[in-house]
Amino acid sequence: MSNTDRVILRELGFFGHHGVLPVEAQNGQHFTATVELEFSLSTAGQSDHLDDTVDYRAVQAVVRGVIEGSRKYLIETLAERVAAEILHHFQRVDAVCVEISKPRPPVDFQFAGVSVRIRRERSPHPL
Repeated sequence: MSNTDRVILRELGFFGHHGVLPVEAQNGQHFTATVELEFSLSTAGQSDHLDDTVDYRAVQAVVRGVIEGSRKYLIETLAERVAAEILHHFQRVDAVCVEISKPRPPVDFQFAGVSVRIRRERSPHPL
């Protein structure tokens, strides 16, 4: 996929109970997600109609459902679930890049947090 058009939702904030440590499941913590949706924006750019694009409010709701949903041990798993759900719910999207960040993991050293970033394309031959 070589589409360079993107809709980007930056640093969506959520609270979830993910992680391998028991304290993460019990207390929860903040997560952020940045999502880049790859699809042609030319029709929407010309028509100025919401129906010709992807409503980012609906994308936010999908991301919220994953991050505020059932516990995952790894942020890698969160990223995969977010990508899969976006590709499932928004047929217009050709590919998605998802970055999940855990800004303050409960570890015994100081750093600015941890993030994972993945990019997934729609399968050209859906099963």
